[in-house]
Amino acid sequence: MSSVSQRSSGLVQRRTEASRSAAAGRERAADEEEAESRRAEEEDAEGDSKETRLTLMEEVLLLGLKDREVMCKSDAPTGDMLLDEALKHIKETQPPETVQSWIELLSGETWNPLKLHYQLRNVRERLAKNLVEKGVLTTEKQNFLLFDMTTHPLTNNTVKQRLVKKVQESVLDKWVNEPQRMDKRVLSLLFLAHSSDVLENAFAPLLDDQYDLAMKRVRLLLDLDPEVEASRTGANELLWAVVAAFTK
Repeated sequence: MSSVSQRSSGLVQRRTEASRSAAAGRERAADEEEAESRRAEEEDAEGDSKETRLTLMEEVLLLGLKDREVMCKSDAPTGDMLLDEALKHIKETQPPETVQSWIELLSGETWNPLKLHYQLRNVRERLAKNLVEKGVLTTEKQNFLLFDMTTHPLTNNTVKQRLVKKVQESVLDKWVNEPQRMDKRVLSLLFLAHSSDVLENAFAPLLDDQYDLAMKRVRLLLDLDPEVEASRTGANELLWAVVAAFTK
């Protein structure tokens, strides 16, 4: 009887040890997977730091290029010429304008002739020159019948492909299904690229099923209520105010 009890006890002990070993194995696998994910993110960040850092507007312009071709809470200079110019207008204007009004004023889409001076001039050309200085584009002269035109063909395809990959992954492999958990800069890029009709350029190389899934998830973002999202804890109210102006 005693030997039977000892065998039963040994069996229970082995099963317990096996369960503990299995649990420990699963925990180690989870830790290794998390560590690998962190390493991948760190490598991406390191790659970005070694390569040219682009502004959001430069990224939107770059997505649109073919491979062959409010309130101002802080007036501190950002280092971006166009953004600093916009902030200067916002700071000096009293009473403050709404986000919707500023988008119309800065883009020149206003019928008020007294406010035309707010328009940011030659935005595309200035962005292109910034990308030339950063080694992403180059400058060429092309002859069109009676006149020469300055063009800015892509010269550094690596930068653009990294940008395209980032956009694709944000709605595919790295999709988090909760906009409040998405990287704010990537979320802004998706909305701005869509509003500028260049987002589909990033999805064009995808397989059909990947393309359909990417567009479905973009539509989920576009169908969000900006007022609801802005009211969530930790939300960026300015981001959603701009989204509301673009998607109204």
